[in-house]
Amino acid sequence: MEHIDPVALARIQFAANMTFHILFPSISIAMGWVLLFFKTRFVATGQTHWMDAYQFWIKIFALTFALGVVSGITMSFQFGTNWPGFMNTVGNVAGPLLAYEVLTAFFLEATMLGIMLFGRGKVSERVHTLATFLVAAGTTASAFWILALNSWMHTPAGFEMVHGQAHVTSWLEVIFNPSFPYRLAHMLMASGLTVAFFLAGISAYRWLKNDRSAEVLATFKTGIVVAAILIPMQIVVGDLHGVNTLHHQPAKIAAMEGIWESQRGASAVLFAWPDAATQSNQYEVAIPKLASLYLTHDWNGEVKGVKSFGDQHPPVAPVFWGFRVMVGTGLLMLAVSWFGVWTLRRRGMDGMRPWLARVFVAMTFAGWLALLAGWYVTEIGRQPWLVYGALTAAQAASTVPATHIALTLALYLTLYLALLYAYVSVVFHLAKKATLKEGVAAFTGAGVANPAALELGHV
Repeated sequence: MEHIDPVALARIQFAANMTFHILFPSISIAMGWVLLFFKTRFVATGQTHWMDAYQFWIKIFALTFALGVVSGITMSFQFGTNWPGFMNTVGNVAGPLLAYEVLTAFFLEATMLGIMLFGRGKVSERVHTLATFLVAAGTTASAFWILALNSWMHTPAGFEMVHGQAHVTSWLEVIFNPSFPYRLAHMLMASGLTVAFFLAGISAYRWLKNDRSAEVLATFKTGIVVAAILIPMQIVVGDLHGVNTLHHQPAKIAAMEGIWESQRGASAVLFAWPDAATQSNQYEVAIPKLASLYLTHDWNGEVKGVKSFGDQHPPVAPVFWGFRVMVGTGLLMLAVSWFGVWTLRRRGMDGMRPWLARVFVAMTFAGWLALLAGWYVTEIGRQPWLVYGALTAAQAASTVPATHIALTLALYLTLYLALLYAYVSVVFHLAKKATLKEGVAAFTGAGVANPAALELGHV
């Protein structure tokens, strides 16, 4: 164990914590707006299936929010235990941005969530709807501040170094740094796609369990339509983000594309086995000049290769493969969502084939896969820098022995795997329970809405 690099272990531990944590904000950010949509549809139409959808998905939202908060706390601990150099060097930038996230977003979400969960019937319908809106706005505000900090770490601006510490010269430049608009848009759409397939997958699961209620039809339709709309937009935003990254972090692009030599008319490498020892690709399959076209919008545009950056470049293989997993999953999402919309329009929910429903169930968490792959590309692609051009990971790391880090890493992984299994199990348990409840209601006739209860804001 003494031969293991403690910096590498600290990076793996932070990645493990962040991998688990990011799963839950990726759902809660967009789910808040979906709940608002369900609620406003109920208020506008009086149709009880919209409120049924709201009441079912708010349980999953609350569970997701709770796990996001708990896993987020461990992230702040690691700044002090494993990465003290980060706050010592850039704390004047990172500290306020993290504080803004807590003050303007987290407190709002936590307060209004209580009204969402327990306030209906105790406050007016308008106040309850307002609380739902504020929770949705709070989750988005939280993403705004966190992504402002993360983007600044990739494309730092609006600061100067004084005696080895970063001091802000312009908060507007810090927050609205060059990559921030692209990262924010990319993340919000990624969250929307994650939730869209989550909705469609769980609804398809209930449909396979013979729950053919209006609620299931509404949530399934919402999921596939949102996915079909968002995925082309995400592809466009991803292209714009790639061009921005080429300008500010060309080493990351070189690793993503598997381009070792600087060249004009660079080929798009579809498949290869990047070999760091020989600095070349084995078994390469490529399309000539295509990479230059989509990166520089010029068939003969110049793209720098990995070799041109000396030792200041990320490890190529994980960035290369992470990018292809992200893109491949995105293309699969595009095909499945568009085929789902076509099927729904042509045959309706009753005409959906069981095999297609099983495809959507299998893709329930496809958004997680694409998001994690994209996050690995982003963060591993920044190496060896923690703050690009200003602070390396080695400079920020602590002197905690590798054995201590390895022990806590093992404990984290064990706990996170157990919690993740519990989360997925509870989600499907809630879906199965709702299906059984719907079946009983249909059998007894209890599903008929009570107009007086509707007027009072109850179902």
